[in-house]
Amino acid sequence: MSRAMAEDTTVGTDAAPGARPVPVSRVYRFEVVKLVSQWRIRLLMLACWTLPGLFTAAVAQQGTLPSDTLFGRWMHATGWAGPLVVLGFSGSWALPLLTSVVAGDVFAAEDRLGTWRHLLVAVRSPRRIFAAKALASATVIVLMVAGLVAASTVGGLAGVGNQPLVGVDGHQLSPSYAAGSVLLAWVCALAPTLALAAIGLLGSVILGRSPIGLLVPALAAVAMQLAQTLSLPVALRLALPGYAFVSWNGLFADPAQLDELLIAVAVSLVWAVVATAAAYRLFVRRDFTNGSEDGTGRRALAFGVLPLAGLLALTVGAVAVAAPSTGSGISQGKVQQSVATVFAHLYRLQTDQLHRPAVTEAQLRVTAACERGDGQVDPEGPGNDWRCVVTWHLPGTAAPGTAVYQLDVAPDGRLTADGDGPKEVNGYFLVHTPTGDAPNPLWQFDGQVELLSSATDSTAATAELNPTNPTSSTTSTKG
Repeated sequence: MSRAMAEDTTVGTDAAPGARPVPVSRVYRFEVVKLVSQWRIRLLMLACWTLPGLFTAAVAQQGTLPSDTLFGRWMHATGWAGPLVVLGFSGSWALPLLTSVVAGDVFAAEDRLGTWRHLLVAVRSPRRIFAAKALASATVIVLMVAGLVAASTVGGLAGVGNQPLVGVDGHQLSPSYAAGSVLLAWVCALAPTLALAAIGLLGSVILGRSPIGLLVPALAAVAMQLAQTLSLPVALRLALPGYAFVSWNGLFADPAQLDELLIAVAVSLVWAVVATAAAYRLFVRRDFTNGSEDGTGRRALAFGVLPLAGLLALTVGAVAVAAPSTGSGISQGKVQQSVATVFAHLYRLQTDQLHRPAVTEAQLRVTAACERGDGQVDPEGPGNDWRCVVTWHLPGTAAPGTAVYQLDVAPDGRLTADGDGPKEVNGYFLVHTPTGDAPNPLWQFDGQVELLSSATDSTAATAELNPTNPTSSTTSTKG
C-alpha cells in the first residue's frame, strides 16, 4: 500500500521531495539497450549493414541495370553509383520503414506493456524519459543509416571499382570528389529521416497503445511521395520535408544546384523540431496516474495535428517569399538548357571512347530545341511527351550534327532522355570502340531541371555553353 502511494506521488512530476531524478545519460543508455535488444531492431540493423552491399555487388555481375533509377545506368562504370541508387530506394521505402519501427513504437510499447508507472518511479522525471527515448531512437536510426552507407559503398567499390562518376549534368566527377558528394548526399538525407522520426514520436505519443502509431511515419512518407508526383507549385513542393530525399541530386551538377537542397534540408529540420516539441508537450502533460488515458483526445488534436498543419502553411509562405517561382518550375528554356548541357558533356565522353580528336563544349556549341505534343501542348510542366532536337558543330565541319530525343520530365525536375537516332550517335545502346563494344553514353541519359532557377539564369547558362551563339533559336526542326 505504501509503495502504491509513493508511486502516485511521483508519477507525472519532475521529482518527489528529497529524491533526485536519474541523469539523462543513464536513462539514454538504458533506452538504447532496450531498443537494440528487440529482435526486429536487430534484424533491421543486420539488414542495413549487409543487404545494400550484397545488392550493389550483385548488380555488378548482372547484365541488366536499374536504369529507371537515377545513377542506375552507371552501376557498371563506377562503384560510387551504387550508394546513390541505394539512397534513392531508401528515401522512398527503407528510411520510412526504419523510422516507423523505431520511433513509431518507442512510446506506444510502454502503453501496451503497462510499464509507464514503473519507469516513472525509477526515473522520477517525465521530461528526462522523453529526452532519453527521443535520443535513443535517433541514435538507432543513425546507426542504421550508417550501415546503409557503409555496406552499399563497400559493395559498389568491391564489385566495380573506384572510377569517376558521371553527374546529373553529364560531367565527370573524380573518385575523391564523388566520394565526398556521396557522403554529403547521405548526410542531407538524414534531415528528412529525422523529420519522419519526429512525426513517428508524435504518432506514438498521440495513439498510445494502438499499433497504428507504427504506420504514422510510413503513411506520412507515402503521402509526401504521392504529392511529389503531382504537378505542384514549387513553393508547396519544397515545403514538404520529403523533397530533401530527391533534392540531393543537385550535389552532382557543375556548378552544384544547392538552392533547393538547402531549402529542403532546412524545412526538414524545422519539421523535426516542431513535431518533437509537439510530442514533448503532449507527453509531459499526460496524466500517468490514470491507467485508462493513453494520450488520445482533443488535446492530441490541438497540440499534435494542428501545429503540423500550421507549419505547412508557414513553410509554404516562407519558401514562396524566399525563393519566388511560379507554376511547376519546368519551362521550355530550362529543359532545353539541361538537355544541351548533358549532351555536350556526354558527347565528349563518347569521343574519348571512340578515340576521336578531343573537343570542348565551346567548340561543340550544342543547342537543343524542345517541344511538347508535336507543338500542340504548351512547352512547360512535367510530362512524357517532350521531344528535343539537339544540334552541335564539330571543328572543321560545315554541316552541323543533329540527334533526336524523346523526353520524360518528372514533376521534381528529373528528366530521362531516350535516343531516337541517328543510329551512329544515339540509336543503339552500344558503341564500337577500338577495344570492343562499350555502353553508349548518348543512347539514354538523365538530367535535372533546376526548379528555382529563372529564365535569366537559363539564358546566361546557354550563353556560357554556347559563347559564339548565345541567342540561338529555339525553333524545333523535324527530324
